[in-house]
Amino acid sequence: ALTVRFITRRFIGDYDPTLEMIYRHVAVIDGEMVHFEILDTAGQEEDSLQIEEKIKWGDGFAVVYSVTDRCSFDEVMRLCFLINHLHASPKRSGGAEQPPVVIVGNKKDLQFDRMVSTEDGENLSKALKLPFYEIS
Repeated sequence: ALTVRFITRRFIGDYDPTLEMIYRHVAVIDGEMVHFEILDTAGQEEDSLQIEEKIKWGDGFAVVYSVTDRCSFDEVMRLCFLINHLHASPKRSGGAEQPPVVIVGNKKDLQFDRMVSTEDGENLSKALKLPFYEIS
């Protein structure tokens, strides 16, 4: 839903959250045309080789968890570590510069179902030295 909202500027509530999709989008950012290829993994990767290949594919990452799902929050640190590790590899072209990464807590409007506090997200982002946002 987050990716579709970014591309269409509309909220689409009826979608299959288990479907992996690649979205292509062009936007003007700071007066410059930027071509996006966004891989929405849907977080369904069962084996570590699958997730590693997807991380190697990316040039920037939004690590999204649900504030209503503690398990999704618990995965954030592991994913950020993998991103850092795989992009620091000397095999990667350039090797030294880390890709941009942002941590995003989604579903902040569902206060009664909340399992992860805003403070938890802020503390994790401070520990990992990454930007953090809570959204709906």
